[in-house]
Amino acid sequence: MKVYLDNAATTRLDPEVLEVMLPLMTEQFGNPSSIHSFGRAVRSSIEKARKSIAGILNAAPAEIFFTSGGTEADNTAIRSSIETLGLKHAITSRIEHHAVLHTLEHLQKSGQIQLSFVNLNEKGEVDLQHLETLLQSNSRSLVSLMHGNNEIGNLLDLEAVGDICEKYNAVFHSDTVQTMGHYNHDLQKLKTHFIVGAAHKFNGPKGVGFLYMRPGIKIAPFVHGGAQERNMRGGTENIYGIVGLAKALEIAYRDMDAHRRHIESLKLRMIGKLTNSIDGITFNGNSADLDKSLYTVLNVSLPPSDISDMLLFNLDIAGVAVSGGSACASGTEIGSHVLTELKIDENRANVRFSFGKYNTEEEIDYAVHTLAELYKKESVVL
Repeated sequence: MKVYLDNAATTRLDPEVLEVMLPLMTEQFGNPSSIHSFGRAVRSSIEKARKSIAGILNAAPAEIFFTSGGTEADNTAIRSSIETLGLKHAITSRIEHHAVLHTLEHLQKSGQIQLSFVNLNEKGEVDLQHLETLLQSNSRSLVSLMHGNNEIGNLLDLEAVGDICEKYNAVFHSDTVQTMGHYNHDLQKLKTHFIVGAAHKFNGPKGVGFLYMRPGIKIAPFVHGGAQERNMRGGTENIYGIVGLAKALEIAYRDMDAHRRHIESLKLRMIGKLTNSIDGITFNGNSADLDKSLYTVLNVSLPPSDISDMLLFNLDIAGVAVSGGSACASGTEIGSHVLTELKIDENRANVRFSFGKYNTEEEIDYAVHTLAELYKKESVVL
């Protein structure tokens, strides 16, 4: 049996999405910057996609900019806002995605900003009082905090952070890659200046994403080279990717309630079965709390065992695709910076199960049974 439980990494393309992409790959092949009919037809498809995404998110089409994915969108928001708006201070957390963390660390090393890290508790929750203290003692800052953590699933209260940022005139960027298409985002209500999306996280194509920029914010391009995206992102547009992105988001919002009920039931099933099958199992961050975590992510910490180092490999051999690993051990190996920050014992194996709309109860049961059998065998390698 083959079981894919790594949906936080990428998701299977929805057949409805492929259907709308195919004509852009074959028949409608014009360059959208061309003025002839071939180009105009493709340009129309891009603008229809932009309008669709904006309508879903309650934004204006002019506030949506297409990118190659979440990483480019994050980089555009962070680097361009700091350079264009003259920001000298940024605040983030130590458990952000590397698209954010490495970008800000680079800007700090190059002397462009002073970087502060907001305190986290033992579960990885952001200390909002400390965030306010940091903003009180610094001039206009960039705050970059993700909505849903890709490893431990913790959810950030975007409204609370937005209120604090507004109070201190801070620019607020949130990496919403893991929540886009899985949670409602009403951009007329949220006080974020930038949010991002990546199509392949919600059953769309890889290699395409978008950046939302609040009206009134003017930044210079991150990618130069042409006048595409209203002079905000040079390069010929990924037309079929953009159309696929819009369709995937449309489907995600259309079926969101049903998919959430289905996926939450799978997560609860796995929590119960894992707890009953493996003694000493715990859950990292807030991932076992449905009110405080992504319903798509469960991060499991397993008791030390002879098989810990080979666990992911053995699961893969048995047909179960997951991700995970250990905390960094004294800086001698590359591990999870998130689990290291949470001070998870580096001797414990950690597995991130992430669920999608195509997963079934049978797959959950097989994955739990396979994991439990591996632990019963101790040092036996499949």
